[in-house]
Amino acid sequence: MDESTEVTATEQVTKKKKSLVREYVEAIIIAVLLALLIRTFVVQAFTIPSGSMIPTLLVGDYILVNKFIYRFKEPLRGDVIVFKYPWDEKRDFIKRVIGMGGEEIVIKGHTIFVNGKPLDDPHAYFSDSTQTQYEYGPVVIPAGSYFVMGDNRDNSQDSRFWGFLKREKIRGKAFMIYWSWDSEKRWPRWVRLGKLIY
Repeated sequence: MDESTEVTATEQVTKKKKSLVREYVEAIIIAVLLALLIRTFVVQAFTIPSGSMIPTLLVGDYILVNKFIYRFKEPLRGDVIVFKYPWDEKRDFIKRVIGMGGEEIVIKGHTIFVNGKPLDDPHAYFSDSTQTQYEYGPVVIPAGSYFVMGDNRDNSQDSRFWGFLKREKIRGKAFMIYWSWDSEKRWPRWVRLGKLIY
């Protein structure tokens, strides 16, 4: 093998190494860009820090939120939504849609009335230790706004306290628990993994 052949072989090895490094860098950049696009426009992960949605969501549940769905349809009654907290938009809240624009809301005791009719409310949870009887309304929800409540009705800062939620503050619909961690027992809640949120 002459000197020119050796130089050519060395150059080829160097080019292959550069090509391999370039492929890895490009793959990483594309993966990061895709992840950012998905997080921004399609799906985002959130953690549940409080008990306001018990028993549907527990402290330590990690959920996925569909940020794409409400580009094509309006939120429906019963949807569990993530939104910017109206009094501090740096914070995200999660609640259930109870009423929509134009509807009248009245709460008597543990019963919600929408336009004078009792709401079928299977997700509502009341602590056994409380005898709280709520009286709220009547109020009419403005157009383009929603009345939202936590499922844990005795422990939820929601529309009863801070008012109506504007449509543009909604970030997306919660649809699945992908991880759940019990900090007291320091153990995963395996039965909750993959559970759909209704």
